[in-house]
Amino acid sequence: MKEAIARIESLFPQLVGRSFKITSPQDNGYNCFAWAAGDSSRWWEPVQSYFWPRSRRSLLLPAFQEALATLGFEPCESRDFEDGHDKIAIFTSPKGPTHAARALPNGRWTSKLGQAEDIEHELSDLEGGDYGQVACVMKRKTAQSP
Repeated sequence: MKEAIARIESLFPQLVGRSFKITSPQDNGYNCFAWAAGDSSRWWEPVQSYFWPRSRRSLLLPAFQEALATLGFEPCESRDFEDGHDKIAIFTSPKGPTHAARALPNGRWTSKLGQAEDIEHELSDLEGGDYGQVACVMKRKTAQSP
């Protein structure tokens, strides 16, 4: 476990000294966009022959928002957890969308780090570096909410 933490911190130096924890082993079968949407069975990407919801295939933020909208997500203002809602944050850099994270009921977030592990973290802990900044937060009512 210490080697995995050291490897993650070398890839994401902004996590050094933060209270993140590893919540799953490495798995190259799915990525952060799939994980944020609740899918750990396939890789989501709008290019090549990867899975992408029935929306336009583009590497621009609006295409990612449209893809999540097919699952019932809509833009919202707050990063805070809301009971009865699922939330996803989309990170962007000048190159476009780079990462997505999903809110947890405890107020923290969960992320799939490329082909590496899933982690639990504070949302701001992944801002900066290669992922850039949170550009958009989206929410939908959970299946259990009225």
